[in-house]
Amino acid sequence: MKLPRRNFLHLAAGAAALPAVLRFAWAQGYPSRAVRIIAGFAPGGGTDISARLMGQWLSERLGQPFIIENRPGAASNIATEAVVRAPADGYTLLIIGAPAAINATLYEKLNFNFIRDIAPVGSIGSTPNVIVVHPSVAAKSVPELIAYAKTNPGKLNMASGGNGTPQHVVGELFKLMTGTNIVHVQYRGSGPAFTDLLGGRVQMMFATMPSSIEYVRAGKIRPLAVTTATRLALLPDIPTVSETVPGFEARSWYGIGAPKNTPAEIVDRLNKEINAALADPKMLARLSELGASPIAGSPTDFGKLIAEETEKWGKVVKFAGIKAE
Repeated sequence: MKLPRRNFLHLAAGAAALPAVLRFAWAQGYPSRAVRIIAGFAPGGGTDISARLMGQWLSERLGQPFIIENRPGAASNIATEAVVRAPADGYTLLIIGAPAAINATLYEKLNFNFIRDIAPVGSIGSTPNVIVVHPSVAAKSVPELIAYAKTNPGKLNMASGGNGTPQHVVGELFKLMTGTNIVHVQYRGSGPAFTDLLGGRVQMMFATMPSSIEYVRAGKIRPLAVTTATRLALLPDIPTVSETVPGFEARSWYGIGAPKNTPAEIVDRLNKEINAALADPKMLARLSELGASPIAGSPTDFGKLIAEETEKWGKVVKFAGIKAE
C-alpha cells in the first residue's frame, strides 16, 4: 500500500521528533533513584559543606536522595576522574571547586581534560579566603604584615592544606604581588594546617572562610584581610587585601558538574533547582553564615567562570613555578 505524500511526511516528521519527546519525558521523570554527588575532599571543608547544603535541597525538591560521596586525593582529581568515567545519565554528579581550575595547569598529565569532559550544571556560590595569623604575630594589618615579611625574609611560615591547593596558590599570588619572601608549609588537609596554626607552629594562612570563621569568632586566630574585591558583610570591619595591594582578588567557588553528554534536559532541570535554592531565604541565610555569596546563572555562565579561573590560576602556577607532588 502506497502512502499519500502528505501522510508520509507527517509520519517522518513524527518519527524525527520522537527522540526529543522521549528525552523530555525521561527528564521529567528524573530522578527515579538516588543520585551521587562526588566530592574530592574530606568531610568538613568548604567543598563538602557546599555539596551537603545543595544535596539536601535537591533531595527535598526532587524526591530522591542526593548522597554525598567523599573521594579525597590528588587535589580532587580522583573524584573528577570517577565522574568523567561515570554514565552520562544524571545519577553521578561532581561538586566542583577552584582546585579544578588550578589542577589543569598544576598537573602535567591528567587522564581527562576538565573543561572538555565535565559539563557545567550550575554554580552555587563563592567565598573569600581570609588572611589569618596566630595571635603571637605582631602584625595587625596587611601593611604591617608586608613590612614585617620584607624586614624578616623567610621568617614567616604560611600554612596550607597541600601543595597547589587554593590556600597555597592564593598565598603565592600575594607573595608575587607584594615581593615578599614567605615560606610555604604544606599539610595533608586544612585540619592539620589549622592544628599547627592554632598551636603557633606556623604563623599565617590564607584560609577559606567556612573553615576559619569559628576560630575567628572564638578569637583563636586574628583576621587581617579578605581576598575578595569588596568587604564581607560577615566581617564588615575587616579590610580587603586590595585596599593595600591594588588589583589583588581571589575567591573560592563551588558548583555542580556532570559527565559530558549528560542530556541537556537533565542539566537544565538541575540548574533550575540550583537557582531556586539560591533564591530561597533560608539557603541564603545559611550561605551568609559561612561567608559565602550566591552565584546563580546558567550552565553557560558557570562554564565561563570555570574557563576564566583556569586561565587566571594557570598563569600564577606557571609564574610561581608550582609543581604537583
